[in-house]
Amino acid sequence: MDYEFLSAETVASYIRSKPELASRINPDKITDVNEVGDGNLNLVFIVTDTDGKSIVLKQALPYVRLVGPDWPMTPFRAEREAEALRIHGGFNQELVPEIFIYDPERFVIGMENLSEYRVWRGAMIEGLKHDGVASQMGEYVAQVAFGTSVLGMDAEEQKQLMAKSINPELCKITEDLVFTEPHDDIGRNAVLPENENDAQEHANDASMIHAMGEAKWKFMTSAEALIHGDLHTGSVMVMAKNGDEGESLSKAFDSEFAFYGPVGFDLGALWANYTLNASRGIALGNEDHANWSLSLIDETWQGFEKTFRKLYESRIDSRVWKAEMLEDRLNQWKADAWLFAAAKMSRRIVGLAKVADVEQLEPNLREGAARGILNLARSLAKERHNSTSTEHFVKLAGDTLHHFKTG
Repeated sequence: MDYEFLSAETVASYIRSKPELASRINPDKITDVNEVGDGNLNLVFIVTDTDGKSIVLKQALPYVRLVGPDWPMTPFRAEREAEALRIHGGFNQELVPEIFIYDPERFVIGMENLSEYRVWRGAMIEGLKHDGVASQMGEYVAQVAFGTSVLGMDAEEQKQLMAKSINPELCKITEDLVFTEPHDDIGRNAVLPENENDAQEHANDASMIHAMGEAKWKFMTSAEALIHGDLHTGSVMVMAKNGDEGESLSKAFDSEFAFYGPVGFDLGALWANYTLNASRGIALGNEDHANWSLSLIDETWQGFEKTFRKLYESRIDSRVWKAEMLEDRLNQWKADAWLFAAAKMSRRIVGLAKVADVEQLEPNLREGAARGILNLARSLAKERHNSTSTEHFVKLAGDTLHHFKTG
């Protein structure tokens, strides 16, 4: 598509042309414009003026930034992200950034600057503990799950929102990179030479392929709620209330993958990323931090379950949706979280777009962490039929990652 990309030189004039932005920051007194879009898809500018006011401008490119123009991608994803942030913020503005404007002509979102926050993944890699964030993310998932489902929305309004939220291009990325390509490489996979046999064993595991088929089916057909769609420690911002760690605030951002999908997907994505960080702690011999990272699995689930149980009391239709229905949904979502966690953690080892938690390890340590994650993913996919307790998940993760530790 033909539209003008923002640059550091044109940001001021762009803000001047948008009253919704010019009322937030003075375009004639801008002192700093930083392009910080180190993600896979977008341009992101942090803009500050002499009075210390600041905003963020996020512009969708018509291709995947990680790869370039050879991988076209619809910029209309920005509209879906803005809509998801608006809707999710309506349930709890404290847990998502505030949106000031969406420009449909240039696919730009103007939003709250979270510079006082930091990306949770980076903090976890440094060994910092931001307490309460995992519970807050569980609360966020629950509020979205209830508020955008037929439990919390008028059925007609819910169907209209579902139709508006169709996101096929971004969903296809997940369908391919998360569920398919780890077992059917089209040239985008890569591992250390020492892990090539591990990757091949993983790709050839018939039971894992079957499980990923089930996961992909759920992802493509279970339109339960307007989920975030890419919720992990790299899409959560955190800020300690005092100092560098401890009790903290959080914001979920980068919801351009949002669509009507399975509730368990966001939970599983969080669990997977906690586990990936734990694999780093174990590889480095930092047992305290590894145990803390794994404890976040139950903390997120408890935050989710407690919040959802409370919200369920106000469900729109209680004629046939009784207490048993609630228990069935919670049990199903917990089992789904196991399945999606298995998918999300293995793709981060063998597929495109890996995570720094593992990639920044020295090769002799990364070898064992990668091997442990791949074996754990297959175990989770199988064990979910026997037990879906978070305690069992954590024990299985700890035992497996320690067993395959190298270095």
